[in-house]
Order: sequence, then structure tokens, then C-alpha cells
Amino acid sequence: MMFKALLTLSTVVPAVVASPAFHLHQKRSELETFIQNEKPVAHQGILNNIGADGKLVPGAYPGIVVASPTNGDPTNYFYTWTRDAALTLLDLIHDFLGGDSSLEPLIQQYITAQAKLQRVPNPSGTLSDGSGLGEPKFNVNITAFTGSWGRPQRDGPALRALALIDYGNYLISQGKQSKVQDNIWPIVQNDLSYVGQYWNQTGFDLWEEVDASSFFTTAAQYKSLIQGRVFATALGYQCEACALAPQILCHLQDYWNGTAVISNIPTNGRTGLDVNSVLATLYTFDSAAATCDDTTFQPCSARALSNHKLLVDSFRGIYGVNKGRTAGQAAAVGRYAEDVYFGGNPWYLATLAAAEQLYDALYQWDKQGRVSVTGVSLPFFHDLVANVTTGTYTKGSTKYSEITGAVRTYADGFVSIVQEYTPADGGLNEQFDRNTGAPVSVQHLTWSYAAFLTAVARRAGDVPPTWGVASPPPMPSQCARSSVPGTYVTPTPSPW
Repeated sequence: MMFKALLTLSTVVPAVVASPAFHLHQKRSELETFIQNEKPVAHQGILNNIGADGKLVPGAYPGIVVASPTNGDPTNYFYTWTRDAALTLLDLIHDFLGGDSSLEPLIQQYITAQAKLQRVPNPSGTLSDGSGLGEPKFNVNITAFTGSWGRPQRDGPALRALALIDYGNYLISQGKQSKVQDNIWPIVQNDLSYVGQYWNQTGFDLWEEVDASSFFTTAAQYKSLIQGRVFATALGYQCEACALAPQILCHLQDYWNGTAVISNIPTNGRTGLDVNSVLATLYTFDSAAATCDDTTFQPCSARALSNHKLLVDSFRGIYGVNKGRTAGQAAAVGRYAEDVYFGGNPWYLATLAAAEQLYDALYQWDKQGRVSVTGVSLPFFHDLVANVTTGTYTKGSTKYSEITGAVRTYADGFVSIVQEYTPADGGLNEQFDRNTGAPVSVQHLTWSYAAFLTAVARRAGDVPPTWGVASPPPMPSQCARSSVPGTYVTPTPSPW
């Protein structure tokens, strides 16, 4: 309505050419409005997909996170995935830690449900040797899914441990250590044991298509053991598996090819560029890390930025919606360029992940008070600031402001693309059509809503707790692939 009014006014009075600064301010104002309107929709979208009270998931067990209410048309996502559920709970737990106390009963229901899921025999195995923990998905009533699938998937236990540790640390801070020992530690112990026993074996990646070593999985496993060691110590326990963290960190370096992350080894005939790598960077972001650490691929690291550029560029020429979006301008992002699932489209969560990494980087630069441009990261920065050269630019300098301002505008551009292709009701599907931008694939994808909320939270400077990047164990000079036999217990949580 405002735009139409301006057009009418311009027919009466002489036209005034608005400055670029005006247009930038207008775009940011429109984006702010979209974000504020979409946040409650996304939050409710998550709650609608969690049993037993979720409006869209009748029959789901209390605390079970359903991937999508879509059940058979065009495909069936009416299941709970260990990975997707853990990533969603990480978001809800951080909201709880930020002050939303209404989420605590739901968090506790999730934990109780996970204790039950760990005990369910399934096609991947059982709890007795830990193998069953690698089962990727279950029916929403906490029974095994027995159809053919890409299994095992080895990221789920690590991610679930991370979610439970964040809530467990809160309970410890409130003097409720016994409740953590009874209800949380047995689940976490099983998951950490699984990581220690199986980390050096291949499994299916997070897209459930490639049986290989996955960057996303390796990064999650490393983080889980770093946090797990501290968590176990706080409870008076030992974590034998956690001693393997340096080996896993050493292996994480194998995915770097000098300019980008090769997300799966072997690549299964692909280039290896995959949003898997950006997602891993988001979940290993440490808000207390004062350096742009390359070894853990922190969001502001030269490696992560170079990878970001090459990944985003890989989609510029293949999607119709990216026509005219040249280097340095945000573009719609999919899983990987060779994708053919539902025709191979951009994903809401992938496009938001591209924004979130940059918001994380901005947070880190602001905290450390400088931006360093290296030979590895120069191509990324050159797209945004044409005259930039290698060097370090300190906070308060003109060049620092120019660089960080350009990065923020770039990051906002990815969210603006999501805004452009979000329907009026705010519902987020899994994908949007590569040529028309119309929402496609399943509706109300829980992970899409969670990805929106985490991206805009990072944009606002709301970051997750630190996990220990600042003081990691030393990485060995030569990688090893040893494992630790797991010890598994039957979790039997007491009433909360």
C-alpha cells in the first residue's frame, strides 16, 4: 500500500530519485517486518509438529518431534528422525535458556521419549551393543520403522547428546544434579558410547543418500565428545569415548581440499560441494571462540568462508530463481547442485543456513574486534568489497565497517529470498521450485521452521552457549582411527 501511494504522489509532484541508502533502509525495514511476522508462525509451526498436543500430528507420542504432518501426498514424512528432532530441540532448549519457561515440560517429554526410543529394537540393531542407536527414523508412536532405508545414520546419537547436555547443564546450575543423573546421563552415556565405538565406520549422510564418511557427521561427533567430557566430569563420571575427540578432529581435516569442504568421502560421483558443510559449521559455532579457527571450521574462518562462496556459486547458474543473482548477491541454495529429489530445488533451510553462517561470522568478528582477510578467504570478500586486499582490519576502521556492512547486507539477502518465496500464511515447506519459486515437497517441515528461528536469532545476536573450542585437546600429528567399545545401559527416567 505504501508503494502504491508513492507512485500516485509521483504523478502529482516532480519525481525525486531516492538514494541507494534509502532503498537499502526500505529493504531492511521490509525484512524486519517479515521476520517479526514470521517468528511466531515458525515457533507455532514447530509446536504443531510435536506430540502429543501438536495440532497437526495426531497420534504422536508425547515429546516426539514429527518431521512433517505430510503423510503420503506427495510423500510421507510422518515419522520422527533422531537428527531432525535433536536439531529442533537444540533450538527450543536455547529458547528456554533465553527465558521461555513454558517450553520446559515439552523438553522433558522429549527426553523421556528418547529414553524409550533407545530401547526399541530396529533394523539397525539393538541397544545391547549400541547398534540400534544408528537407526535414523521411527514411527511416531515409538515403534520401529521396518521398511528399507538408508541406515545406519551416525549423526543422530551425537546430536541428541548435544541437545540433552545443554539442558542438563542448566539443571546442574539449578542444583538438580540428581535429576540429570537419573533422567539425562543414561541417554547421553549411550549416545557418547555409540560415537566412540562407531565413529570410524561409514554410514548414510544426513540426506540419506550416500554411504560414506560425512563432514556433518564427523563435526557433530567431535563436538559431542568435547561437550560430553565436561558434562561427565560435572556429574562425577568418566567418558572413555571422549578421549577420541582429538582423533576425530584430525579426521575432520581430511574433508578440506584447499578451497572447499568435500562433504562426503567418497563423493559418489558428485563435486562434493554440499550444504552439509555449512550446516556443520552452524552446529559447531562457538560463541566464545575469539579466533576464526580453521581446524573446527568456525563460521568466520577462512576455510568456512571460502567454502560458503563456492557452495553458493554452485547454485547460481542452475536455478531459474537465481537469474541475475551474480557473485556477491544472495542466491537460493539447495542441498547440492546434482540433486534430483523432487526435481532438485532450493531448500528453505539451506538458504537460511547460508545466512546464518554469515551472522555467526559477524558476531565473531565483533567479539574479537577485527576481520582478517587471507589468501584463502579473499575470493569471498572480493565479491562483496571489490577493492579489499589481504590483511587485518580492526574494529572502528572504515574498512572494517565497509566489510562487515557488506557481509550483513549479503546475509540479509538470503533471508529476503526466503521472504520472497514464503506464502502469505507463513507456512514453510521443505523446498521451493527452482524456476517458479512456488513451495514444493512436504508442507510444514519442522526443520524449515527451526532453521528460520535460528537464523534470525543469530541475526539479532542471540547465540548458543559455548562448548569448548577455545581450549580443545591437542590434535595429534598423525591421524588414527581407533575406537572404544561402548557400555550401554537401559535408560529408565524417573518422573520429572
